[in-house]
Amino acid sequence: MNLKLLKKSLYCGFLFWGGTLIAQQDSQYTQYMYNPITINPAYAGSRGVMSIFGLYRAQWVGLDGAPKTGAASIHTPISDTNVGIGLSFVNDRIGPSDETNISVDISYTVPVSERYKLAFGVKATANLLNVDYTKLNIYNPSDPRFQNNVDNKFSPNIGTGAYLYSENTYIGLSAPALLQTKHFDETADYNTSSSFVAKEQIHYYLMGGHVFDLAYNLKFKPSALVKMTQGAPLQVDLSANFLFSEKFTAGVAYRWDAAVSALVGFQVSDGLFIGYAYDAETTRLANYNSGSHEVFLRFELFKSYDKIISPRFF
Repeated sequence: MNLKLLKKSLYCGFLFWGGTLIAQQDSQYTQYMYNPITINPAYAGSRGVMSIFGLYRAQWVGLDGAPKTGAASIHTPISDTNVGIGLSFVNDRIGPSDETNISVDISYTVPVSERYKLAFGVKATANLLNVDYTKLNIYNPSDPRFQNNVDNKFSPNIGTGAYLYSENTYIGLSAPALLQTKHFDETADYNTSSSFVAKEQIHYYLMGGHVFDLAYNLKFKPSALVKMTQGAPLQVDLSANFLFSEKFTAGVAYRWDAAVSALVGFQVSDGLFIGYAYDAETTRLANYNSGSHEVFLRFELFKSYDKIISPRFF
């Protein structure tokens, strides 16, 4: 079977299995530890400066219709308050679908000890969904399910999160979309009761990490991210990064039953950090793609009197 046709056939089968589209897991990032605000609104302002982040991920390169994700965010603390605010943008493209999320994040932080702070956050999101069925190889062109494209279907959502952190430790728990909204719900055949629904499921995230000082100019940070949603397998990401001389980062990661990854990053200046990750599949899907690539840039604005003694590792 032609691989292109196979991929799109599988996508269609998934899309309308049982008449209902069950939302799979949200956008996945190998370098999640550098931009948690997309999944946890309590992260907003936690770095103590204005932080601007941009990321592009090309997944399963060489496989037609494979996911491509673009993400951007900006967040900052509000001077002389315990409040942080943020704005984030995520665009996901897979097969015929193009989905965009625009979110506003607000956090409130309280000190719980001399070392730790606890932040609570809320996220308000606008979701826009487009589905272009002309991008599919449809076996039956007269199938009523594929006659009308989905154009900028809007649905709102709200999420929440908590984030406990110090200079070298963090743990977060969040659910960025609490409403099980329907992107669209339309009848396939007006002579029957059959209908087709795209439904947003609640996703839960648990993340954590710690920085160990191993030696002079050498730090080690293990971290983990656990994702859970109804109708999809539990996903666990484990990573181990090393920071050399406060400048160069290198590490490896493992996505349970899915992929192994290599990560690198470089602190170009006090405010600019760039990173790259490569994922190699550990499933049979590896036979049909050349892996996944992810690149990001983080730029932070410091006041003239600020001085960085040691760049934050998360």
